[in-house]
Amino acid sequence: MLLLLFTTAITFSQINNAKELTIKGTVKTKVKGNPISGVEVSASSGAIVYTDVFGSYKIKAVIGDYLLFKSRDIETVEYRIINDEDVDVLVEGLDGDDVGISKSQLHGAYLDSAKQYKKEDIGKSIDYIRISLEQLGKRGNNKERAASFSLLGEIYQYHKQYDLAVDNYNESITTYETLKTKILLGNAYILNKEYKNAEKIFLELKDNKKLSSYQKIQVFEGLGDAYKAMQDAKNAVANYNNGLKVAKKELVSPKITDLNSKIAETYDDVNQTDEAEAYFDSSLESAKSEAPQRSLEIKERAADFYSKNNLYDKEMELRKKSLKEIDLLNNNKRKSATFKTEAIEVPITRQRINYKIANTLIVQDKLDEAIPYLEESISEAASENDLVVQKDATRKLSEVYDDKGDYSKALETYKKYAAVADTLYARKEQEISRAERLSKQIAAKQNRITGLEKDKELSESKYSLAKTKQDLYTTTTKKQQLLIYSLILGMLLFGIAAFFFYRSNKQQKLANNLLALKSLRSQMNPHFIFNALNSVNNYISKSDERSANRFLSEFSTLMRAVLENSEEDFIPLTKELELLELYVKLEHSRFPDKFNYTIETDPSIDVAAFQIPPMLLQPYIENAIWHGLRYKEDLGFLNISLKQKDKEAIEIMIEDNGIGRLKSAELKTQNQKKQRSKGMGNIKKRVAILNSMYKDKVTVFVQDLNEDGSGTKVTLTLKKD
Repeated sequence: MLLLLFTTAITFSQINNAKELTIKGTVKTKVKGNPISGVEVSASSGAIVYTDVFGSYKIKAVIGDYLLFKSRDIETVEYRIINDEDVDVLVEGLDGDDVGISKSQLHGAYLDSAKQYKKEDIGKSIDYIRISLEQLGKRGNNKERAASFSLLGEIYQYHKQYDLAVDNYNESITTYETLKTKILLGNAYILNKEYKNAEKIFLELKDNKKLSSYQKIQVFEGLGDAYKAMQDAKNAVANYNNGLKVAKKELVSPKITDLNSKIAETYDDVNQTDEAEAYFDSSLESAKSEAPQRSLEIKERAADFYSKNNLYDKEMELRKKSLKEIDLLNNNKRKSATFKTEAIEVPITRQRINYKIANTLIVQDKLDEAIPYLEESISEAASENDLVVQKDATRKLSEVYDDKGDYSKALETYKKYAAVADTLYARKEQEISRAERLSKQIAAKQNRITGLEKDKELSESKYSLAKTKQDLYTTTTKKQQLLIYSLILGMLLFGIAAFFFYRSNKQQKLANNLLALKSLRSQMNPHFIFNALNSVNNYISKSDERSANRFLSEFSTLMRAVLENSEEDFIPLTKELELLELYVKLEHSRFPDKFNYTIETDPSIDVAAFQIPPMLLQPYIENAIWHGLRYKEDLGFLNISLKQKDKEAIEIMIEDNGIGRLKSAELKTQNQKKQRSKGMGNIKKRVAILNSMYKDKVTVFVQDLNEDGSGTKVTLTLKKD
């Protein structure tokens, strides 16, 4: 038990290390800085908030999450979280001069109110949707009308009215189609058991090039869910794996966890237990970096799998860990021991876990060990007013006493079970009565909304007929012809002006990029020049004139080559490698007792076929030597290697076994940190500008070489022209 507690504490500590960040920011207009309220801000880990009247928001997320900013007035913005810095969004085109509240703003305000009541009061939420449609009028904006029906579908889906959700999503798509609503419709079809319709929707979306990375994951996951429901395990696993690849590439941790679990459950459905167990292990490992509630959810899903497949030791280990983590969460957060997300039907509670542990012990004929867990489950269920678990646990305890031959206790416990069952039955009757009343209210509200749409359709038909008559009359007049010709001429002039503006803007952007590149190339690292001259001075002070002359000669050769290449965006890779070899040789002569180095080139690489920005690799090598190897107590190594990635690209890897980035940062002075940050910043800017000009020719990825944080590995991918 002590070992189990220690393991659980470590697991919980790991979860807290990936603690949720609080990301703050604003959404405002770009020119005047006016706040935009009612913008939906959602994180891929599940949190959703809305901007207030000041355009401000505050949301819980973890590193690697995607933030989505969505509103009917702006295009959806996607941002990936890499740290806890504020995320501010500036929107163009909304700096109007009108004062007061427009119909569009009123519509948005009603939708915001509907979102606020979505979970707690379905009636109020639907009423706000109806009001939002009424204020649009019979000739309202289709995009805004579609947003109302899409949100209405989300409300019905949350409250498990899946047929109504499907109807309203379809109405939204008919009015104004969006990718978000189509994905929601596909998921609603699955919940409504219309699996073929879901498959059709997701197959249509699968090859859509406008999908964001997160939406691609959702589409593959939706296809997997549809095939899993149709018992097509092969296609389900294939699509889950496609989604998993995208999630891993984009580091979307919650989806990595979900998809691993779904693949495991699919394999379990077809009795491929070994594969299922492997994917559950991956899911459990991934869940360690997520919020504690998510980790608990995955543990319980895995424990259910172990129970089903008679892997009782593993099941018991996970159940007990879950109990310890709930206790730790209660101590830290001081809240109820109930955790539930929209992804799971049944809340995770101590009483439910204790009941499952008892059932596992009973199956193994460990009746005496099961009794305390059942008693604790009954007690906790009573305190939490959880009559379902209290009833089941009480009945099970009565059966255990009966199996043990303790008939008096069995009878006493059975009477308690009967009393709880009666109470539960009465409560169920009340819930059914409330559900019937709510169903009638929902039907009435939906009929009112449907009536609004029928009125709109009738109005549109009348308007269309009147307009047709008017068009037939006006098209016979010369004035109409003159107007048409004037419009054509105006559009032509506008098109010409737009073309020249676009060309001028493109040329200006190119000129700005070239100027920025020239500026960045001119910022030669002063540390290297200064330190090199110090080395020459050191040789002179030691009367080592020969070494000083040799070092100075090689240094001048390197400086001459750098200056010659300073005007070029790209130089041959062969020339860059010569400069790097000379640079590393100079550094090695300064620190011969700190490191050895190797430069390896795959013989199959046609080095002459590649071009690279000059001195792009030098700052990474300098960092490796000055901030990694220089502080190492024993002799280190620096390895520069070139490998063929594919026919059109190579990988250049710079590896050192120095003290690592974290430890190096601890040793630096504040001035050193600023200088290094500026140097690396210049390199990132160069790469970004060059990639925008030459279509992603260079990518750079920096990571720790070892798991303990020591050593550094820089991988640069270089494409052919």
